[in-house]
Amino acid sequence: MTEFNVNGQKLYLSPVLDLYNGEIVAWQTARRPSFELVSGMLKKALARLRSSETPLLHSDQGWQYQMSAWRHTLAMHRVQQSMSRRGNCLDNAAMESFFATLKSEFFRLNRCTSIEQLQAGLRRYIHYYNHERIKLKLKGLSPVQYRTQPLAA
Repeated sequence: MTEFNVNGQKLYLSPVLDLYNGEIVAWQTARRPSFELVSGMLKKALARLRSSETPLLHSDQGWQYQMSAWRHTLAMHRVQQSMSRRGNCLDNAAMESFFATLKSEFFRLNRCTSIEQLQAGLRRYIHYYNHERIKLKLKGLSPVQYRTQPLAA
């Protein structure tokens, strides 16, 4: 989860990033860093899973990810939780890298004047990030192009 501040008002973003292609597969925003924020994001991510998939979900040690309701939901969907030890951010490094990219390419370049403007901008940026922004490690393709490319062959 990351925090944005617009004129003293805060907005929190909770996304799920697929390590296969770097795609943001689900995300949610809220004005508070609540359990409902991360559980809503998780429901969106789980809705994209096929019944045969048993993914690994990395996170930091935030209180939301330690709640029994979170762990129960993961177990019900056969999702394995991976959480780094305190002071070791390796499990969450890919997400922190996305946050840095998001803030440098979008948030710092666009002076949002309202939370609603920020939310609309986040929708556009995440779509751009998934569908248009190329990555060299994905052979010059966007995350969605990389994921769907084998299907086209």
